[in-house]
Amino acid sequence: MSAAVQQAPTPFVATESQLAVAYSVCRSITRSAAKNFYYAFLVLPRPKRQALCAVYAFMRRCDDIADDPTLPAQERRQRLASWLDAAHRALAGYATDEPVLLALTDAQRRYNIPVDLLDQLAFGTEMDVEGEDLLLCETAEVGVIRYRTFEDLRVYCHRVASVVGLVCIRIFGYRDPTAEPLAEKCGLAFQLTNIIRDVKEDAAMGRVYLPEEDLAKFGISPAELGSAVDPARFRPLLAMEADRARQDYRAGDELVPLIDEDSQPALWVLITIYRRLLEKIAQAQYDVFSSKITLTVREKLTVLARGFMKRMA
Repeated sequence: MSAAVQQAPTPFVATESQLAVAYSVCRSITRSAAKNFYYAFLVLPRPKRQALCAVYAFMRRCDDIADDPTLPAQERRQRLASWLDAAHRALAGYATDEPVLLALTDAQRRYNIPVDLLDQLAFGTEMDVEGEDLLLCETAEVGVIRYRTFEDLRVYCHRVASVVGLVCIRIFGYRDPTAEPLAEKCGLAFQLTNIIRDVKEDAAMGRVYLPEEDLAKFGISPAELGSAVDPARFRPLLAMEADRARQDYRAGDELVPLIDEDSQPALWVLITIYRRLLEKIAQAQYDVFSSKITLTVREKLTVLARGFMKRMA
């Protein structure tokens, strides 16, 4: 998608005022788009909060390009490649006036985030664009199955979510390498929760993330995900995926004490919000078709308040 760029002979260094504006832009993007992540970020020390907002804004730009319905798949791939090329140049020390890349470069240097992890985030969104090609060459009433097995789905989840966990713990700070596989499992749990919640929305976009083997196990076709005449019919399938997510959420309990103390409340808030979202879906009998299930602002603020108390303890 994008070739490596040689380091600039004289690395560009942004001024304090440039970085202040850049981080402000990233904070605004995160506040408006990251409905769950932003609450957790609020509990972090300011430098770490800024760095995570920069990473999220970079990811958001990748997602927005990949999901743009007004552009054909080929043009979206080209724009993703151009965006990643620009990121590589900025990370290699070349000057840029793009605020998201200014902030991302500062965060990457400050917390030694491997560029390969940032690349994988972009490659994950490209997998969604590749799925659009399937719609052109296969016929289906609603969408096309993209993943044959759960292990196939795991590859996608690793790139778009588990890698996020690996980036986050770089910013949070950790010393024990066992934190890394635990962070990957947390990311998988978050992504499975999103997939369960967004089944109807994704089907409307022609996207079926649930693996073919899982659909077949319960005798469900992709076309049914778009109609959902009987939500109860999907309950066993979604409950099975939820059980998988619950197993991986347990990794979060082990991960929290492994990261730097000043970041533990933020990670706890993030895990708790997503866990409660999954259980709210379960309480609704996995009816994600009648309306989109979310935590209310009050529910999130309650978790956030407990996170602040943990930080002050």
